[in-house]
Amino acid sequence: MQGDAVVIGAGIMGSSIALELARAGRCVVVVDKARAVGHGSTSSSSAVMRFNFSTWSGVATAWESKFHWEHWADHLGVDSANPAAYVRSGLAFLDVDIAPRSLYLPLFDSVGVSYEEWDAERLTKEIPGVDAGRYWPPKRLEDPRFWDDAPGHLGAVYTPDAGYVSDPQLAAANLAEAATVHGATFLLGKAVVEIVRRSGRAAEVVLDDGTRIDCDIVVNAAGPWSGQLNAMAGAGTDFAVSLRPLRQEVHHLAAPAAGGPRSPHVTVADLDLGIYLRAEAGGGLLVGGTEPECEPLHWIDDPEDVDLHVASDLFNAQVTRAARRFSQVSVPNRPSGVVGVYDVSEDWIPIYDKTDVPGFYVAIGTSGNQFKNAPLVGQFMAAIIDFCEQGGNHDTEPVTYTGKYSGHQIDLGAYSRLRRGAERTTGTVMG
Repeated sequence: MQGDAVVIGAGIMGSSIALELARAGRCVVVVDKARAVGHGSTSSSSAVMRFNFSTWSGVATAWESKFHWEHWADHLGVDSANPAAYVRSGLAFLDVDIAPRSLYLPLFDSVGVSYEEWDAERLTKEIPGVDAGRYWPPKRLEDPRFWDDAPGHLGAVYTPDAGYVSDPQLAAANLAEAATVHGATFLLGKAVVEIVRRSGRAAEVVLDDGTRIDCDIVVNAAGPWSGQLNAMAGAGTDFAVSLRPLRQEVHHLAAPAAGGPRSPHVTVADLDLGIYLRAEAGGGLLVGGTEPECEPLHWIDDPEDVDLHVASDLFNAQVTRAARRFSQVSVPNRPSGVVGVYDVSEDWIPIYDKTDVPGFYVAIGTSGNQFKNAPLVGQFMAAIIDFCEQGGNHDTEPVTYTGKYSGHQIDLGAYSRLRRGAERTTGTVMG
């Protein structure tokens, strides 16, 4: 079998990359061990669209991506019978010392992100039922200080253009459908067992059913399996940024437990209590964590060995924190939610780059915070690949991407595998 480019991974990132490479005229083959598009890490994404990042490139990328989600049909370039929808809910980022307003508001101003600064009084007025108490740091449920009265109050920064994508799997399927229209082929339910190099260059991908795909380019977009694929290709020896798979849970509250009609409809990022919340269809809520220090991270060695059952202790902890912030929220007796595995970099910033193996590229380390940027990631990778395949050196002359809607020039060197002393981040999924 022949293909100019093989993309490994049919999640939101792999499907986006496949679309842009196919649009550029390449013969693209996408391979995934799952039997459907978007059934890996993508399926457990909360799909939140926010702009609170610690770096200019992070904010600018998210802001430009927002326009692509808002103009989803234009981005796809094909008529889809069932397109994913962008829900503009607004997001309140509650004040917290590890991510003060001074860290990101200058970036908002530079990029052009619209926002409002709320004090505690405005917060409680705009989001009925919210407790404006400042409880930092987050504490474990068994800590007797968990129920202490708040020693102070907090406000928030509200970004009205933030929101979420209605269905993350559907969004990936939309991209795959568009890629197929442009000639891409998807081989699902097939695992990669070997990446063959010829004259040092990635040149062939071998699948578990014996299929051999000759190619000029291989793109690793395999999420938590990315490390295994890097090793298979003999790539990654020069990485200055380490990556590890991380087990994560996102919990679901049905409408009654979420507070029914009084359930918060604004997306809330609450690092003060170590959670985030967003509305769900039917009046429910999704509740996730922001990696508070009181809860050790669940690093894993092999994504295949992950327990996919929601843990009752983590469910109780995160939902009880949500109930602390919103008194109308209750904690059900039976946990509900999804378990996923994130491909996490040490600074929670992704790697979109070439590697030390010619022809082998990576879109990895997306750390649970990059779903929102998927429309741009395909374009980022297509630009990097075109530049490098024409003889350019992205390490010394980083590719610059110009936003279609914002006009911002984003230095893609910000996502380099070689970065050292990365700019300050929160050290959490918030970036």
